[in-house]
Amino acid sequence: MTSVIIVLASDEYDEADYIRTYHEFLRWEADAAAVTEVPYLDLARGAREIAPELELVARRVLRSGYFIGGPETQRFEDHFADYCGAAQMVGAGNGLDALVLALRAWGVGPGDEVIMPAHTFIATALAVDEVGATPVLVDVEPDTGLMDVGKVEAALTDRTRVVMPVHLYGLPVDMDTLKAIVAGRDIRILEDACQAHGARYRGRRCGALGDAAAFSFYPTKNLGALGDAGGLTTNDAALAERVRMLGNYGSKVKYAHELLGRNSRLDPLQAAILDVKLDLLDGWNARRRELAARYSQGLSGLAGLQLPKVRPYVEPVWHVFPVLAPGQRDSLQAFLLHNGVGTNIHYPTPVHRQPCYAGRWSSGFPVAEAFAASVLSLPLDQTHTDREIDYVIDRVRQFFSA
Repeated sequence: MTSVIIVLASDEYDEADYIRTYHEFLRWEADAAAVTEVPYLDLARGAREIAPELELVARRVLRSGYFIGGPETQRFEDHFADYCGAAQMVGAGNGLDALVLALRAWGVGPGDEVIMPAHTFIATALAVDEVGATPVLVDVEPDTGLMDVGKVEAALTDRTRVVMPVHLYGLPVDMDTLKAIVAGRDIRILEDACQAHGARYRGRRCGALGDAAAFSFYPTKNLGALGDAGGLTTNDAALAERVRMLGNYGSKVKYAHELLGRNSRLDPLQAAILDVKLDLLDGWNARRRELAARYSQGLSGLAGLQLPKVRPYVEPVWHVFPVLAPGQRDSLQAFLLHNGVGTNIHYPTPVHRQPCYAGRWSSGFPVAEAFAASVLSLPLDQTHTDREIDYVIDRVRQFFSA
């Protein structure tokens, strides 16, 4: 059945005023409301926008009878591999498992070293420890918080098996320079791309820039499931097969366990949900870039506030919009909270200062420490409205003007 709606108006319509989709209507409705507070992240808001689509795929999975593996998981794995420009994608239980499975599949273990940044989420280091290898930290860039690839060569030894760059905050690491540093050595590059779904480096998406890449689909990610989920992308078919076996109790054939494996699989319900969201991801990331540009314009020129630096060869996806407020971070966060603005800190404690690693490193990493003491994440996801971001900008400017 087709419906025709005729609208009579006294003023001529501007095409820019048209609202063509339900999602656009929700954004318009939110933007029309007065802003008195801005949540850092409201997962329920994002879920409501696509609730009908998610309910449909949930019913489809229920009716299929496939609750482990099956066509839904295969469809998403193929879809995401193609999206990243990789030949293979293997689902896993979460991003940490994806890192661990890759390291185990390469045979990394006791006596081996893995180079990684000192400023990252703890999972990067935990993966290395879980396989029995040694995390070797390098300091980070002062304006991005990313691994300082210029410090990698000095950290290389004859025990180095893997370098693990982290595309933190959705900002890609300088991968070509890193690859040139390790060229000619038997060293793998494992991208920790858990915050970089769709980010581009020199026109190529994260996920196919190294030998393999680990992704988390934790609900807060740009591409997030409705629970824990993860996966590994690679162009190495043999690696993909071994990772799949390791995540399936070391087995290709039921009850024949060739490897000492574990249980780490992407279930079809989460895969089906992620497949729906993947079709929307580029649009969501574009909206994040719009809001990041709004922040950059509105907050430029503030003494005491450092905006994130974007290299000319990357296209970030702004999983987080991190600003630096040296010496004033905590008071800025308290001021924003008092004015109804939610914030976060990614991450307040560098890896070498975590209690679980007490005494592991004899020297510090001064740039990572300074970054962690100054960084504050402002609200930014695709559901935030222009007026919400403007409200945050006004409050930040108010703080620094005082």
